[in-house]
Amino acid sequence: MSLDLRLRHRFGAFTLDLAFAAPDGVTALYGHSGAGKSTIINAIAGLVRADEGRIAIGGRVLQDSASGLWVPTHRRKVGYVFQDARLFPHMSVRQNIGYGAAAVADPSTVVDLLGIGALLDRRPGSLSGGEAQRVAIARALMSEPEILLMDEPLASLDPARKAAILPYLARLRDEARLPILYVSHALEEVAQLANTLVIIKDGRVLANGPVADLLSDPGLARHVGIRGAGAVIEARIARHHDDGLTELSAAGGPLFVPALSGEVGQALRLRIEAQDVMLSLDRPHGMSALNVMAGHVTQVRSGEGPGVLIQLSVGDEGAKLLSRITRRSADALNIRVGMPLFAVVKTVAVAPGDIGPIGNT
Repeated sequence: MSLDLRLRHRFGAFTLDLAFAAPDGVTALYGHSGAGKSTIINAIAGLVRADEGRIAIGGRVLQDSASGLWVPTHRRKVGYVFQDARLFPHMSVRQNIGYGAAAVADPSTVVDLLGIGALLDRRPGSLSGGEAQRVAIARALMSEPEILLMDEPLASLDPARKAAILPYLARLRDEARLPILYVSHALEEVAQLANTLVIIKDGRVLANGPVADLLSDPGLARHVGIRGAGAVIEARIARHHDDGLTELSAAGGPLFVPALSGEVGQALRLRIEAQDVMLSLDRPHGMSALNVMAGHVTQVRSGEGPGVLIQLSVGDEGAKLLSRITRRSADALNIRVGMPLFAVVKTVAVAPGDIGPIGNT
């Protein structure tokens, strides 16, 4: 099932005019405040009636301005999760997730998926922020929606609670088998969760495609934030070492990261920030950094300041890596497209919050 959307909507001096498709899994909507992201998901939910456009989920049309078709909000089969959980304070968790549930919905599946079995008899006031958001997601899923809309669902959580809920969202992505539209300003969430990325700028689609391709594109770095620019690569846990490191099998060779709790063989995706990647003409020796990957240059892009973004292709499968260095360093190394280079990444530079499971789908 997929979402197909084309919208044109004017409010004040701002015009939203865009089209994109979202497949099963997580499609992240990314852009600065005021770009139009919330308007998009509100239009899908039926909370905003776009001036023109067509919205269809799995072939079922929710709006078609050409024919005048408009499906009311309560008949759209849309699940919506907001920044704050918006649970009913006078109801237990069990009652909250049952509110508005489809008649045939099985709560046990959703309860197990989100790990809220121990919370069922508690009231919302006794829940942590992360627990409350898991309950809100469960309530949305119990309506058996055809699409799940999530509007910055982790924005109000501190880093520890955000890290605790991300694995549940990854399970939801891999097991729910429905399109999830996920609005976020946090690149670590996008990199961990999203299959597809849609970058919105001034009401238009600036870029749309696989998250690994877009986040490693030097040409898009200024739109996602130059300091947060980085690549997403896939790896598997190869071995846990006694000195507190986990060895990963990745494109370009082994990668060592701080100890992970996953089992050997588990598939992961890692976000490596461009500012944490050093470059060398020769394979380095006699240094503290453990991670060295061989590759060749595929793009070189200079910024307005002193920095240069270098895109590398590493490994036999051509995984993309991004490095941000000074123009002076790039000139000293005479970096050009096609030349071989070695990328060096400090082990502690890959934070646990930048590593997430891929799943078995």
